[in-house]
Amino acid sequence: MKPHDAMFIDGGWRPAAGAEAIEVRNPADGQVIATVPAGTAQDVDDAVRAARAALPGWSATPPAERAARLAALRDRMAARIGEIAETVTAELGAPLTFSTRVHAGSPVAVAGSYAELAASYAFEEKLGTSTVLLEPVGVVGAITPWNYPLHQIVAKVAPALAAGCTVVLKPAENTPLVAQLFAECVAAAGIPAGVFNLVTGLGPVAGQALAEHDGVDLVSFTGSTAVGKKIGAIAGAAIKRVALELGGKSANVILPGADLARAVKTNVANVMANSGQTCSAWTRMLVHADRYDEAVARAAEAIAAYVPGDPTDETTRLGPLVSAAQRDRVRGYIERGVAEGARLVAGGPEAPEGREQGYYVRPTLFADVTPDMTIAQEEIFGPVLSVLRYEDEDDAVRIANGTVYGLAGGVWAADEETAVAFARRLETGQVDINGGKFNLLAPFGGYKQSGVGRELGPHGLAEYLQTKSLQF
Repeated sequence: MKPHDAMFIDGGWRPAAGAEAIEVRNPADGQVIATVPAGTAQDVDDAVRAARAALPGWSATPPAERAARLAALRDRMAARIGEIAETVTAELGAPLTFSTRVHAGSPVAVAGSYAELAASYAFEEKLGTSTVLLEPVGVVGAITPWNYPLHQIVAKVAPALAAGCTVVLKPAENTPLVAQLFAECVAAAGIPAGVFNLVTGLGPVAGQALAEHDGVDLVSFTGSTAVGKKIGAIAGAAIKRVALELGGKSANVILPGADLARAVKTNVANVMANSGQTCSAWTRMLVHADRYDEAVARAAEAIAAYVPGDPTDETTRLGPLVSAAQRDRVRGYIERGVAEGARLVAGGPEAPEGREQGYYVRPTLFADVTPDMTIAQEEIFGPVLSVLRYEDEDDAVRIANGTVYGLAGGVWAADEETAVAFARRLETGQVDINGGKFNLLAPFGGYKQSGVGRELGPHGLAEYLQTKSLQF
């Protein structure tokens, strides 16, 4: 696609209010590949006004017709799946095979799921002598991250549109190109003007203006917990609905009797995917003391297969990080781990051999990590795995629950019953049992400082609805 030097507002591309621009860089070599407008409060206001003007018509549109428009959006995205993957690889640095399967494939599936839900969802229910109506919240301000740029857009926009809401999207400044491609798909799908609007820009400017705008009824944000706290405070002061999908420090607990080889290999793959830039990644692997050394050895063997490489090469399994700032942040955490006494088994803070250009980080494995270490408490957001030792199940629960986060996790056991009993003790929003696969219909979101609300499936649709009861 050719980047747009414009905002998508009220069904068309229009010039930005200001002259400032954002450079988009290819993480593989650091070169500028495009520029997009840096939106201002004026651009946000124009977009919110368009969304509010479109709200009465779209909210009154029958759910079956909203479903048809979402199905058309799914089909438009599916027709450009190769282009989507190439765009994400160019601006995020994810390996092309991963971009095709996950960054492009998952959003198409999510859009399709909401096309089906919009047609089948019960927007009315009877409770005794009352009829309860589930109505759209109104105008949604969606602020999305760079790590899964299109998936996070669709995970907000599709349920909002299915519910009858209108949307203003402010995508991450690192990955705005796939957001522009999405806007092209929206237009091609015949979704009415003003129902979806796109403003590219910086978080402290356009993002804050969107969160603060009194014409926005709900703010849906995915990103860091630090920024999420600020957005939550803004929304709270305005008595405005808010949905926050924030950070994680997820634990993968391998119980005695589990298939250790499979559990370790899956854990390493989980952390290396997307160069570790996944909020739900199992960045803490908890292993019983009796099998700890074996687990570390197996993890070292598995991590050796992830060699940083050119993301456009179909054989590459590990690409660069998204930016120089993110690369430096992750390397800083690796240095902190060494300084605090963790044992560096693989990787390290130095640039990978032959990858001095671009934003690469060595896949890194730490052993002898204790729960109080920084690398066991803070979200690193890079290809870094920490292995912790536990003595018994109570100890494992204490360690697993011993962070401010509670987004995801894994449990491996000899049998499902044991694993489920342990999973029930975890303070986290999702738990994969013996390698259970990600389910696009299951609610995704966290406990504690990992967020407020849920995305995906019917629970994700409910976030964009409000209730009205009629008594007879």
